[in-house]
Amino acid sequence: MPSPVVELLAALRDALEPITPRWYLFGAQAALLHGAARLTADVDVTVDAGARTAELIAALQHAGFTFRVADAETFIARTRVIPLEHAASGIPVDVILAGTGLEDRFLQRAQVRDVEGVSVRVASAEDVVVMKVLAGRAKDLEDVRAIVSAHPTGLDLALIRSTLQELEQALHRSDLVTAFERARKRRRRR
Repeated sequence: MPSPVVELLAALRDALEPITPRWYLFGAQAALLHGAARLTADVDVTVDAGARTAELIAALQHAGFTFRVADAETFIARTRVIPLEHAASGIPVDVILAGTGLEDRFLQRAQVRDVEGVSVRVASAEDVVVMKVLAGRAKDLEDVRAIVSAHPTGLDLALIRSTLQELEQALHRSDLVTAFERARKRRRRR
């Protein structure tokens, strides 16, 4: 019998694929698939729905997902996040409506992974590292260390650094590459 998360991922995939093949799992669930070992009780995906947002929402509702907020239409318009709950498992799901630019590159680099017999599109390890560094919370940086440790020679470090540098410029920050390097060095000392 599949786990509740696997059932949720299957329902999510079945709802998303007819609308768009351009989506990916990210956040803690993606970090787990790339080598982090952390308990989490939510699922995050980014979806390129284009102008088909209403159709996407209808498909998700038909697949057993319900809204977690009262005025979903206003919330989605303001945040570009569709806050859902998988009715069968009670697991929260955030569906992020992709924009252009960096998210488009993340969509292009997403990889299909098998999760207990369910094919799921997952953000690449490098892109998960970038997202985790940007989030910057202690648990996110721990995920970075775990992913780097799980891929000692297989990560494209130049891609991670260049993406973080691009984010630093766009966000007028100068701490992202440093945070990544600090996480990498901490990993080596253990």
